[in-house]
Order: sequence, then structure tokens, then C-alpha cells
Amino acid sequence: MRCPFCKEDRDRVVDSRSSDVGRVIRRRRQCLVCKRRFTTYEKIGESFKLCVVKKDKSRIPYDRDKIIGGLQKACYKRPVSPEQIQQIADKVEESIFRSFDKEVSSAFIGESVMKQLRRVDKVAYIRFASVYRDFSDAGELIEEVSQVIQEADDIGQTTLFNGPKE
Repeated sequence: MRCPFCKEDRDRVVDSRSSDVGRVIRRRRQCLVCKRRFTTYEKIGESFKLCVVKKDKSRIPYDRDKIIGGLQKACYKRPVSPEQIQQIADKVEESIFRSFDKEVSSAFIGESVMKQLRRVDKVAYIRFASVYRDFSDAGELIEEVSQVIQEADDIGQTTLFNGPKE
């Protein structure tokens, strides 16, 4: 495997783990030249592809990178690590592959991402929901924010705007 940092082709595997319910193997590697670590993923090349059915009924091939890209935008300047973003994507993919064989709706994917993101970071969740749900007016957005604030108050979590609850 070629190192993404120094481009040398000498490395060793430090750790291997199964991911995505056994569909993917995650390998942590260390370059023997520059000593930096990087992660690779191995997965079986499947003969069929999962299609995403969009709102307009068009179909596009499933692309994990689109989920990660949306999460990265929502989590921009938030205390959410790249590892947490990968974990959210893993959980979303797991629910997709557990429930669907050939086609999955974009609505299911969006709702799954929001469900996972809501547990990790409330502000990132609101950012994602504001784009995904395409609120028709500010009132709908305020209602969603109010629900998240109330949920955080009910379980004693940090609120969106006032810092930690005392």
C-alpha cells in the first residue's frame, strides 16, 4: 500500500478490525519510511450496486462519500472528530445494508444520518436538518431548534445557546 504522505510503498499493518457488520476490514498501517500512520479499508467488490432513490424518483448509485461530505459540512468548526464522522457513516451504512438490498430512499438515508448526528452534536444536527429538511420558513426551523433545546433540558445536557445547564 502506498503511503499517502511520502508515497513510498513500504508499510506494516498495525491493527485490523472488521467494520460494517463484516463487510469491510479496516487496517491501521504505519509507513516504514516516514513512520506516519494511515488507515485503509478493504471491501468485497459486489456484482450489484445499491441505488439511492431520490425525491424526484431518479436513481443514482449509492456513494458513502456523499454521507461523509454532508456530515463534514454540518460538523464544520464543531467538536466532532473525523473518527466520529466515520462512526456515524458506519452506523448509517449498517442500517442501510441491514434493511435494503438493491434500492434505498434518500429520505431513509437522511433520517438515519440525522438520528445519529442528533446524539453526537445538537448544533451539527440543526445544520444538517436545516439543509436536509428544506424548511419552508423560519418558524419551522425555530420549532426544530426548540425541540432540540427541550430534549437537552429534559436529560440535563448542554443546551445549544446557553452553555452547560447548572
